[in-house]
Amino acid sequence: MLKAPLVVEFPFTRSLGPVQSAFLTGLREKTVLGVRTTDGRVLVPPVEYDPVTAEELRDLVEVAPTGTVTTWAHNPAPRRAQPLATPFAWALIRLDGADTALLHAVDADTVHTGMRVRIRWADEREGAITDIACFEPYDGETPELSGHTGEFAAPVTGIVAPARLDYTYSPGRAQTAYIAALSEQRTVGERCPRCRKVYVPPRGACPTCGVATAEQVEVGPAGTVTTFCVVNIKAKNLDIEVPYVYGHIVLDGAGLALHGRIAGIPYDQVRMGLRVEPVWAEGARYPDHYRPTGEPDADYDTYKELT
Repeated sequence: MLKAPLVVEFPFTRSLGPVQSAFLTGLREKTVLGVRTTDGRVLVPPVEYDPVTAEELRDLVEVAPTGTVTTWAHNPAPRRAQPLATPFAWALIRLDGADTALLHAVDADTVHTGMRVRIRWADEREGAITDIACFEPYDGETPELSGHTGEFAAPVTGIVAPARLDYTYSPGRAQTAYIAALSEQRTVGERCPRCRKVYVPPRGACPTCGVATAEQVEVGPAGTVTTFCVVNIKAKNLDIEVPYVYGHIVLDGAGLALHGRIAGIPYDQVRMGLRVEPVWAEGARYPDHYRPTGEPDADYDTYKELT
């Protein structure tokens, strides 16, 4: 069986409301802000609505950079992008002046519930939770507060949070055969023994009938464009100039469409029913794109059930 490491990664951009904006701007300025509820509790990190009453919250209040560990878990082998490269503890820390706990890393060989800690600020701060580099053991007094109200001259209004998933993908029996055939510039699907639909790429089972598929069927190489879209936003990891076209293509003999890039024709001339064929780059294991075959367009009735 084939298997390969895969990564799904993208930046998630979000705007901030007044409460989160003040909290993150405060971290940039080495100030920790919470929000006070109508019953007097101080929530850190602050939220925009009371989790009990759902009332809107705007009363910001400064809390101390020192606090107490309420619970913790040791992390002996830090992973990529975690706060520290050496063993540390994840801990819930109730800052002095707060009624709730903040999750962060504690840089210490041993940690215990009730342990006193303080913030170690990052050398460079930009208005993010990572402005707190970590917490460290502390046995001093609680520092005096300035009584900051949360008003800043240049507040942070948005953040970009990277999202990433690392995993190992194994295609299984059916798709392993499909990938192996592609390396020979052939496209192979599997036919359902009950409904007779040919699935490309094969799935190992028919999702309609719920029965296993095993009969291999070679399809294509030519096919018909059933629908398409024009891409006008350039992807960072694709060396393709915009605009370009991605389409759903039903290969001859297949029972459903696969998707692929359509080139060799001006983007505004791509159309439903266009007959196309794969173009293989040298040494590639899959088609680089599909181009027009020069045949007349397919009649709509031949692919209307496959759009």
